[in-house]
Amino acid sequence: MYLGTQGQPVTDDELKVLSQLGVNHISSDPPGDWTSWDRHAFAAHKEKLAGYGIELDMSLMPLGSRSAFDNDSGHVFLGESKERDEEIDQLCHLIEEAGAAGVRALRYNITILGHLRTEPQVGRGGAQLSSFDYSKLDQTLGEFEGGAADADEMWERIDYFLSKVVPVAEENKVQIACHPMDPGIGNRLYRGVARVMGTVDGLKKFISMHESEYHGLNFCQGTVSEMLENPGEEIFDVIRYFGERKKIFNVHFRNIKGGFLNFTEVFPDEGDIDMLKAIQVYKEIGYEYMLMPDHVPGLAGENARRVGFAYCYGYINAALQTV
Repeated sequence: MYLGTQGQPVTDDELKVLSQLGVNHISSDPPGDWTSWDRHAFAAHKEKLAGYGIELDMSLMPLGSRSAFDNDSGHVFLGESKERDEEIDQLCHLIEEAGAAGVRALRYNITILGHLRTEPQVGRGGAQLSSFDYSKLDQTLGEFEGGAADADEMWERIDYFLSKVVPVAEENKVQIACHPMDPGIGNRLYRGVARVMGTVDGLKKFISMHESEYHGLNFCQGTVSEMLENPGEEIFDVIRYFGERKKIFNVHFRNIKGGFLNFTEVFPDEGDIDMLKAIQVYKEIGYEYMLMPDHVPGLAGENARRVGFAYCYGYINAALQTV
């Protein structure tokens, strides 16, 4: 278990800063359009990072956290179509190329609505905090433009996707790590769409489908905490459940205040989750990959994002040393 990060550091200085802060593992992508990411592009990216003492731990399949219409592989979870099958074939090829370059894992999202948030809150010193209050979610929007999808339909689409990609991941020894739907809203529909990957039971069902040691989770501790009525008490057993089954391939290590349907994302030291206890649980279950910051509060001043992430790197590193 070790400190990591995610993103696209593009300058030499950014890479130097990561190395200087002790961040020696990263989830990052080669430059250029994802359709050009072959084994040579991955190898070149790995070599560049290695020059700064940074290891490419994982990369990203073009299934991000935004709406399907804002993703490069936007048809994958929109139901049956020629475009869906073509994009899944491209993703399978990407897995093969990543495997040939020795990339450990690829992370991705299953979502067609993207992440949902309401008005941000103000935190300590005026920091801007991403927040969600279901009672304030805009319910006037019509059915999702890509069509409604109830729970049965969503699970059918997920099953189809997994049936295609899991055998390829297994053959090429590449872990594929899925991020939960953020936030979970239980069994409710929003815009006619079921967010089936937004409950702990949904995640349990997901990892049982097309069982493979290469099929698991990009375990966003913050998102999973948002699914729980009492995350400060419940999150540790959830970590144990997925960790003991070796289904956690990456951890987004962030804290929240609140819980199911009403939460605010905060600095790691001020939320409802005992983050040191969480790291102790990851150690207990033998978790062996990255802990990385995610959704860092918005700060004032220059280089706000880098400063916020640097604060979280220091927090995670100190916590790791403690355990």
